[in-house]
Amino acid sequence: MPIIPLRNATRTPVRFPLVSVMLVAVNVLAFVWEIGSSDAAILRLAVVPADLMRGVGWLTPLTAMFLHAGFMHIISNMLFLAVFAPAVEDAMGRGTFFTFYLLGGLAATAAQVAVAPASTVPQLGASGAVAAVMGAFLVTFPRDRIKVLWFLGIIVDVAYVPAAVLVGVWLLTQLLNQTATVVQADSGGVAYMAHIGGAFFGILTARLFDRNGRREALPDQ
Repeated sequence: MPIIPLRNATRTPVRFPLVSVMLVAVNVLAFVWEIGSSDAAILRLAVVPADLMRGVGWLTPLTAMFLHAGFMHIISNMLFLAVFAPAVEDAMGRGTFFTFYLLGGLAATAAQVAVAPASTVPQLGASGAVAAVMGAFLVTFPRDRIKVLWFLGIIVDVAYVPAAVLVGVWLLTQLLNQTATVVQADSGGVAYMAHIGGAFFGILTARLFDRNGRREALPDQ
């Protein structure tokens, strides 16, 4: 059942989410650049695990997290980032959140490379860094309710889902998909392990980056 997150219905950030907005803008600008660039130019900035293991392309884990494979790829990533990042940025502070975001993306890449170090399939996208943000949101604001649009056939409706349920189900789906990928020995497609690595980085480190300590969700209104 496809679900599209629309907004955090529980809280509004105290400060304007400057870094979150900046990250969305940079990703969009990078995608505009991709549209007018050759495949070869784009692939030079993508992560190729086999190259990294040979000591080639050490900057690609940073450049790749601002590139996307298509319109749906960037739309989905930026939508999740726009919904989950502002509250996490508010809790961590702008500079700390930016550092967390980059480290989350790097951790996601490391996880994917670890399970497929010989892969020559180029990898790009903000998914791992966004997953880190979602993991941090899960442990920091588990009771926040996320307004979502869900689809079941021709039925479309709006619902309010606790973050713990929404992110938890998403993470379980990534784990199941990664298991299926390993069983099928699939070396291409979606980098599920990057999602998992990013999410667990966020889950395990969120409280270290939170400048005010753990913040529970606001009571339901």
